[in-house]
Amino acid sequence: MFGSPSRDLPQRFAFVLLPEFSMMPVTSAIEPLRLANRAAERQLYDWSMFSVDGQPVAASNGIVITAVGNLEAIGEHATVVVCGGIDIQKHTDRRVINWIRKAARRGMDIGALCTASHVLAEAGILSGHRCTIHWENLPGFSEAFPDLDVTGSLFEIDRDRFSSAGGTSAIDMMLALIGKQHGPDLAAEVAENILHSPIRHQSEHQRMSLPARIGARHPKLVSIIDQMEQNLEEPLSPSILARQAGLSTRQLERLFRRYLERSPKRYYLELRLRKARSLLLQTDMSVINVALACGFSSPSHFSKCYRAFFSRTPYRERGLPSMDPTLPEVAAE
Repeated sequence: MFGSPSRDLPQRFAFVLLPEFSMMPVTSAIEPLRLANRAAERQLYDWSMFSVDGQPVAASNGIVITAVGNLEAIGEHATVVVCGGIDIQKHTDRRVINWIRKAARRGMDIGALCTASHVLAEAGILSGHRCTIHWENLPGFSEAFPDLDVTGSLFEIDRDRFSSAGGTSAIDMMLALIGKQHGPDLAAEVAENILHSPIRHQSEHQRMSLPARIGARHPKLVSIIDQMEQNLEEPLSPSILARQAGLSTRQLERLFRRYLERSPKRYYLELRLRKARSLLLQTDMSVINVALACGFSSPSHFSKCYRAFFSRTPYRERGLPSMDPTLPEVAAE
């Protein structure tokens, strides 16, 4: 069980690097382990890099990491950490799926960094476990795996499964591990060494607060945008949004113009289109189903709005020719 004291030291971690993995979560996971060894003055943890075929792997930033072996070279007592990044669906092949299933049957602790939760979900080993994924991938992940218990937390540790959302959240996950296994004093010493204070709890949200994101703290504006974000599939009318906030529709309009320099209708549309782009790039949902999931009842209207905002049709976003006869083809970018 991940977080239980290891019977043998050092505890061995096997990092499985998938092509285009994100570098920051990987280094964020390894450095606390290294510094825990240093602070404890003994080898508490050990780690090695593996790839599906044993060949070097390029991260999304272009840095190439050498692997010590392929999946079959991973010892059965290792804690497995699958590391994902860009285009995770493209890099989720049958070899890694089959190996993860086999490792799960052997009772190994298996976790994911960043988008690699998608790989664990495809392997079917997250059922009955809480998990998380980077907030940008959360809508598509939830659509693809509606039966999973997915949270928006920084990280999740649930028995023999663990996941972190990416970025620096792996620091907090490993500090939680160190604290549970070797005491909070050692975890605090490691956190101070890497200038990471305070240590964040796993339940903390990934994204910055809504006022910080929109650059405004007007309470009614924040409340209205929160309602918009929670109702993308079935958009609320401006009159309903205004009434819920205790405003007239004219006051609502002025509020958005003053703080966001656009109308409420335009802002709401942009939220829905950005979610649509996320679903198009991160799921296998049909364009029609993406349109419905983002509050567009007409596929043609969705295509026109999408093209006007992103300068390409939803089909071309996926590298496909346009299927909407009302729209001209857009030159390849």
